[in-house]
This record gives sequence, C-alpha cells and structure tokens, in this order.
Amino acid sequence: MGFKENLKSELAYSGMLVKELAAKSGVNKYSIDNYLNARGQLPSVEAGLKIAQALGVSVEYLVTGKDTVQKSVQYPVEARMVAEITAKLDKKNRRMIVTIAESIRKHEEKERKR
Repeated sequence: MGFKENLKSELAYSGMLVKELAAKSGVNKYSIDNYLNARGQLPSVEAGLKIAQALGVSVEYLVTGKDTVQKSVQYPVEARMVAEITAKLDKKNRRMIVTIAESIRKHEEKERKR
C-alpha cells in the first residue's frame, strides 16, 4: 500500500475526520483531500511529518506501511482500538478491562486444552 491507502487506514483507525486531522496537524484540509483523492498526490516532507505526528505514526509507516524504526509488535486493529479506549479510562476501569481480558484469555486456554 502507498501513502494514500495508509493515510486512509490511519484516519479510519483513529476515527479522526479530515478536518480534525487538518486542525491537529496544521496542514490544510484541501491538501489532505488531495492526498486522499484518486490521484493520490504526495505531500511535502514537512506536511507528511506533521500528518504523521498528528496521527501518532512515523512518516515511514505512512509511506511504506512498515515501521522499521520502532521495531514494535504489530497488533490487530481491534487490539489497538481497545488500548486507545482503555487509556482514556480511569485507573479503576482500566483494571476492570484487564481483569475481563485475563478472564477471557484463561477461558480460551481451557477450551484449547479440551
């Protein structure tokens, strides 16, 4: 995938609208729309960096779909969504989510052993 597809994917994942990305990155909405349209215009390095920072990813990831700089585990989209939602909760509710997830994991392990 290229920049256009990776940008679309990250926007969908983040739940951010183009106008929100424009406000957060300082890159105007018209330019971002051009990066997302059928021609898939590429941004300047400066604009690409601002967009990547606003989305919390590297420029390399937006361009290639791979992030060799951060050597991190690639989690499924659902796991990343749960992590982002959980991070916004207070400590008591975060602990509750962890307890529920651990319970589900233990249940799956029991089922596999059967």
